[in-house]
Amino acid sequence: MRFLLDPEQREFAASLHSMLTAADTPSVVRDWSRGDHDSGRALWGRVAEAGVFALAVPEAYEGLGPRPAELAVAFVELGRHAVPGPLVETVTAATLLAALDDTGPAKRLLPALASGESVATVTTGPYALDADVADVRLAISGAGERGLVAQFPAPLKGLRPPSGRRGSAPGEGTGRGGGGEKDPAGTPHPSLDPARRLFPTPHGGELLATDPPLAPALLIARLTTAAQALGVGLALLDKTVSYVGQRTQFGAPIGSFQAVKHQLADVKVALEFARPLVFGAALTMTREDVAAAKVTACEAAYRAARTALQLHGAVGYTAEYDLSLWLTKARALRTAWGSPDECRATVLSGGRRW
Repeated sequence: MRFLLDPEQREFAASLHSMLTAADTPSVVRDWSRGDHDSGRALWGRVAEAGVFALAVPEAYEGLGPRPAELAVAFVELGRHAVPGPLVETVTAATLLAALDDTGPAKRLLPALASGESVATVTTGPYALDADVADVRLAISGAGERGLVAQFPAPLKGLRPPSGRRGSAPGEGTGRGGGGEKDPAGTPHPSLDPARRLFPTPHGGELLATDPPLAPALLIARLTTAAQALGVGLALLDKTVSYVGQRTQFGAPIGSFQAVKHQLADVKVALEFARPLVFGAALTMTREDVAAAKVTACEAAYRAARTALQLHGAVGYTAEYDLSLWLTKARALRTAWGSPDECRATVLSGGRRW
């Protein structure tokens, strides 16, 4: 089966590619890695104006979605250009909020997420991605009955919890979360990708729901991570092909050597095999198909990163060289929202055999 984008989807991808190419994303990534979010938030606004975040928000909450196929198209381009920020986490948060039985949080929070006015992060573990820039932090807490806890560290328009909110979580009224005071995220934890800034999961906040429906959000998280990784891998392949055509050894471009051609061909095959799995999963949205897409795309991107590093030689190791921005992202995405082993186990749990 062939999965081809329709003309509107191809035009959408081309418009994002043109916009992000003009945005000089490597400098934005470097600023973001240092904790300077001005250029990143400006780029975030342009991505939102293109309708990317609205694709995860239902029309009832001023969005355009949910439209998983278009989200996959968008995230391939976001990965291709190494756009920083909690992109996956924001669309995951939108999916999670839209699935709650209580529509109150969705009405309050989703319009701002769709428009790009608000940035969200979601965590199920000890660290939250880019919590220092997120003005909506969602955490899945609890050892038995799970709870969805939200924090609003900075007072943004329309994001303050109403006085008659549903409940509270430990830490309420201590100046964290719903208390309305500025809440610094703390010191970032070292990350494989410096642009993926990890902060300790904050305590306290507003309890939005108990036992929230996590399955739809996990599907979107894995699908968009897979699409992002596919874009990262495609960018690494393009950059490496360009490099080996310029670098010479023994009086000839190294790209003319058969061993180099074979390595690049293997990367190309892996990425092209991953592409239909990603778009096919966006159509079916089954847990097995999404997990297969995630592990295949992330492994292909990781292979592209290892090949790019080898063929670039010593220059590929330097942090000052832009290639490093994609190398580190490929490694970080490989385990984000499900390790390869977890995704393979999910694929096999469905009883499907290829």
